[in-house]
Amino acid sequence: MADRPENPRARKLADRIKEIVAQMLDTRIKDPRLGFVTVTDVRVTGDLQNASVFYTVYGTDEERAGTAAALASAKGVIRSEVGKQTGIRLTPTIEFHLDSMPESAAHLDAALIEARRRDEELAALREGKGYAGDADPYKKPGEDADDDLEPL
Repeated sequence: MADRPENPRARKLADRIKEIVAQMLDTRIKDPRLGFVTVTDVRVTGDLQNASVFYTVYGTDEERAGTAAALASAKGVIRSEVGKQTGIRLTPTIEFHLDSMPESAAHLDAALIEARRRDEELAALREGKGYAGDADPYKKPGEDADDDLEPL
């Protein structure tokens, strides 16, 4: 990703936090409000003090709101587990953010479908039509169209 931090330690810590959070959401967090969650990305600041966890939720807006509440209530447990498993001196604070990637992907899919539909309309309009001028307007070797001109 282009917007990842240049600090290799922050990148490594972000990858480790992503694994820990995903594992905890799968096995240890038993909140009934927690929907079908996927951790998409984790970004850690250069000083390793803050971690932003981006996630997506499959479902309706109510399920997204319930999942956000469940993640907010489990934030302390997740942070303490991150501290235990990473072993760093200062455990970063964790913030959860709903990732807007699925909405962006849906918008791009709709744009691609619209472009395909317009291409098909143009192909249907072109069907059976000819060129306005010659089919091949370029001169071929051996053809002299300028025979009537005298050399300079």
